[in-house]
Amino acid sequence: MEKLRWVLGGQDDEEQGLTAQVLDASMLSFNTRLKWFAICFVSGIFFSILGTGLLWLPGGIKLFAVFYTFGNIAALASTYFLMGPVKQLKKIFETTRLLATIIMLLCFVLTLCAALWWHKKGLAVLFLIKCCSSLLS
Repeated sequence: MEKLRWVLGGQDDEEQGLTAQVLDASMLSFNTRLKWFAICFVSGIFFSILGTGLLWLPGGIKLFAVFYTFGNIAALASTYFLMGPVKQLKKIFETTRLLATIIMLLCFVLTLCAALWWHKKGLAVLFLIKCCSSLLS
């Protein structure tokens, strides 16, 4: 712990770099972890709603896919601040959750492929619906 503080320049938890904070959430104070959780979660919701609104614009499928996928990832990443990234990754890759995690990650990729390269609006929406349903399971 002392060595890490020396590497970071002796800064307090509140002032250290984001990368160092994310890698070891246990070093963060509860208030800092709660703030980052709220920032990620609210930005995730914002980007998801923004993406949904962009879907109805002409040619908005690409923006929809990018913003909605980014919003889901940001909202999902918010829990990393509460539990810590290592503990959260261990939990999502447990055998009971492994299938849902694989489906979710695959649907993120397929959503972007359907929107950006295949230009299939219905398929992109279908993949996102499947992705969201796997998040809930």
